[in-house]
Amino acid sequence: MIIKDKVVIVTGATSGIGEACAIVFGRAGAKVAITGRNQDKLDRTLLNLQKEGIDCFGIKADAGKAEDNKAMAEAVLGHFGKIDILINNAGISMRALFEELEMEVFHQVMDTNFWGTVYATKFCLPEILKNKGTIVGVSSINGYRGTPARTAYTASKYAMNGFLEALRTEVMKRGVHVLVACPGFTSSNIRQNALTANGNAQGASPREEGEMMSAEDVAEHILKATRKKKRDLVLTREGKLAVFLNKWIPGIMDGIVYRHMAKEKDSPFK
Repeated sequence: MIIKDKVVIVTGATSGIGEACAIVFGRAGAKVAITGRNQDKLDRTLLNLQKEGIDCFGIKADAGKAEDNKAMAEAVLGHFGKIDILINNAGISMRALFEELEMEVFHQVMDTNFWGTVYATKFCLPEILKNKGTIVGVSSINGYRGTPARTAYTASKYAMNGFLEALRTEVMKRGVHVLVACPGFTSSNIRQNALTANGNAQGASPREEGEMMSAEDVAEHILKATRKKKRDLVLTREGKLAVFLNKWIPGIMDGIVYRHMAKEKDSPFK
């Protein structure tokens, strides 16, 4: 796929993988529309994109609200005249035992991660069908293997993967490309902003961020997979190993994953 002059929407693009995707696709010649819930962060990211010489446009929107996604698609059409690629990146994590987790937090994670993907895809799909474009879901290894203390996040990513797999099959004869990208642990602010049992932000990351794949590397892999029209993208050696082992020895993986997550700083299992 030729990226130059394509119109790309990146949801949740004011930091992390979303911002990196906006920059990487923009450098490849795309016209980029980004969304975010915070106007100051949105303006900062737009300024960074403009400094790169990227033709960009920002829309303040909450991924978990249907009306915001509808307005987003209409605004991008009004500004750029078309939509070629949708990158469903907006996401939020959580960290708490399910028995202690308030249901409002579970709903919040599902609204952003799963329903945000459904809403954005629904309102952009007519244009993507017309232009034989691409839908990307930035999912997670948690879409293949659940982890304890992240029940809502895992559920949202399994749901996201299933939705996009079914949709891919629906549109496979109509020239539309659907990519599910599953990064492993990535150095970003998603863990700092992860919700605790009562919905407060976690704050400090429980993991060593410096040892993880960078958001820029993830974005480069997503760009390459989009160009090659790949079906699935699983990143990091640890992530690929987890997916493989969970397929063949799921029972043993239960114990491995429990022990691995119990070693996190301030683990709820201690």
